[in-house]
Amino acid sequence: MRRLSCIRIIVIGGLARSLLNFRGPLLKTLVEHGHDVIACAPDAPPDVRTGLTELGVRYRHIPLARAGLNPWGDLQTLRALRRLFREERPDCVLAYTAKPVIYACLAARGSGYPPVHAMITGLGYGFGGLSRRQRLIGAIVQGLYWMALRRAAGVLFQNPDDRDLFVASGLVPPTLPVTLINGSGVDLAAYPPCPLPDEPVFLLIARLLVDKGLREYQRAARRLKARYPQARFLLAGELDPNPMSIGAAELAAWQADGTIEYLGELDDVRPAFAAARVYVLPSFYREGTPRTILEAMAMGRPIVTTDAPGCRETVIDGVNGFLVPVRDDAALETALERFILDPSLAERMGRESLMIAREKYDVHKVNAVIMAAMGLG
Repeated sequence: MRRLSCIRIIVIGGLARSLLNFRGPLLKTLVEHGHDVIACAPDAPPDVRTGLTELGVRYRHIPLARAGLNPWGDLQTLRALRRLFREERPDCVLAYTAKPVIYACLAARGSGYPPVHAMITGLGYGFGGLSRRQRLIGAIVQGLYWMALRRAAGVLFQNPDDRDLFVASGLVPPTLPVTLINGSGVDLAAYPPCPLPDEPVFLLIARLLVDKGLREYQRAARRLKARYPQARFLLAGELDPNPMSIGAAELAAWQADGTIEYLGELDDVRPAFAAARVYVLPSFYREGTPRTILEAMAMGRPIVTTDAPGCRETVIDGVNGFLVPVRDDAALETALERFILDPSLAERMGRESLMIAREKYDVHKVNAVIMAAMGLG
């Protein structure tokens, strides 16, 4: 890579809003270092474009369908990225989430194209392995990763389970530099700690996917609500086109029986965290490192999550929360009940969460590792 006082960097994501929500501090830091930064994603709404402009970042649209495998649509994405690289002539590229990683690496093949650093932010639906469809999609995605990562300049993983799986499966070439980062990090200034409410209020924020453990949460909540009517169980997140999404009718039934208080899709999750005493994510989705857990920790909330890839790294069991087995609503119920029976537990564990967030997940520390891996440190 050319060593210049100012270099051109392209950052590519699969969802426009994530450019600000997940990569905003990184984009800001790159601009502050004097670099020319271009952010790419499909169909950025006006507020995202405005936010990027305020950071000093140029936005360029790329056609990309975040979900599904449409050969014609994916070919259009590949062609658009090759055209983008020819026109902008970047010195390096950072791509994150599956399709941007795969097609940016494939688009950069050949001499004269930029080095692409691939960030694996979780493995998602295709690596769930629960159904024949998932296994088929998983096999296709793994084949694409195998081809793509042979053209990458380096790969960053958000948890050791994903790294070990990719290495053991031969998806990562032996000579490819590999870096382990602590998720996307969290902006501690944007998510300051606040007092816990006195009432036992539990919160789950996620896309409304079965794999996020929503049914386990609802079943545990229903039984606890019967014994402890004062307990509240909040849920926030959007309905999703993913085949594993909870349907609107099922969600309405949960609300109708008084178990779940649905908050909808939130533009700002901080008031929801402030209203909750405990954050819950019983996911068996192949997470990278769940951002909502990091935000809850920064705001001083204890965590109940699963002993699963991406989730387990955020909790020291019995210190800042509890780890429960995947798909085990009885174990989840027991863990949540402990906070009802012992009100002091949330205070103690919440303080530990904040300490871990400051030490391990500060976004500025995470971004320093990313920049070093890209040769920008």
